Amino acid sequence: MSTPSLSVGTNLVSGFTRLCKGLAVVLVAGHIVVQLFPSAISYVALIPARTIPFAWNLITAGYIEQSIYGVVVSTIGLLFIGKLLEPVWGSKEFLKFIFVVNFLTSVLIFITAIALYYITRQENYLYMPLSGFHGVISGFLVGIKQIVPDQELPLLKLKAKWLPSITLLLSIAISFWALESARYLPTIIFGTYTSWIYLRYWQRKPETKLKGDPSDDFAFSSFFPDFLRPVIDPIASIFDRILCRRSDASDDGQGYTLGGVPLPGSDPIEASRRRERGARALEERLAAERLAAAHNAEEPQSDASENV
Repeated sequence: MSTPSLSVGTNLVSGFTRLCKGLAVVLVAGHIVVQLFPSAISYVALIPARTIPFAWNLITAGYIEQSIYGVVVSTIGLLFIGKLLEPVWGSKEFLKFIFVVNFLTSVLIFITAIALYYITRQENYLYMPLSGFHGVISGFLVGIKQIVPDQELPLLKLKAKWLPSITLLLSIAISFWALESARYLPTIIFGTYTSWIYLRYWQRKPETKLKGDPSDDFAFSSFFPDFLRPVIDPIASIFDRILCRRSDASDDGQGYTLGGVPLPGSDPIEASRRRERGARALEERLAAERLAAAHNAEEPQSDASENV
């Protein structure tokens, strides 16, 4: 089977799902509201000192972009990456992923801000309004890494599995030179990590009735270069045992076990089949888009011939 391309087809502005377009409207509307009514940011953004009693900002903060650049990047990322992931996961699971990643990212940012305040006693950690959809966009890159890890990106000649790692490295590097961008860094880091946690341990697979993706290709160490993996694997195995009660992995990587017996569908072969199904769904969608684009291109020619 040929691996689908990560491009969006010849017709760049078509094929966006209704859910993605609806969420894009929410992002744009949220940005407009906080621009027209600046005081609203105190109620919808994550301000750690006001999270209690305004606990709803743990949910609303993820959908509020304060800058025009943020809303443009988040909207484009949602539309183009969403049209690749939603057909594979399904609309319900896609929306669940966004909600869980946004909420957990906000919770971790809240805890980090409180901890930094007690360490440094600087009140700006408590009163800085934090918000943005970029945590979920980072999580989408993790989803692409899971579904089509070996797909090469056009022009860059870079495999998709390295997208989350490179995004994190660039974000960290930029934060040293542009201090204003440092406020986005925690959201990107936590968005990447919580999305991996969700996809690795919690996402339910309808075809197997099991949760998560225990394959070695999606292990935490796969985010790092090969020479670092012997150091990271022992540390990551601790989280495996905590989060899914995973037994010590054998040399051939049997995946999740129960009483020493591998659960059906949790071995690397099943994980590979899941990725193939995901890749096949993407391939079918892109083929349909190319066909629709070709059909639209033929219609003007037929109309011109009829006029003649």
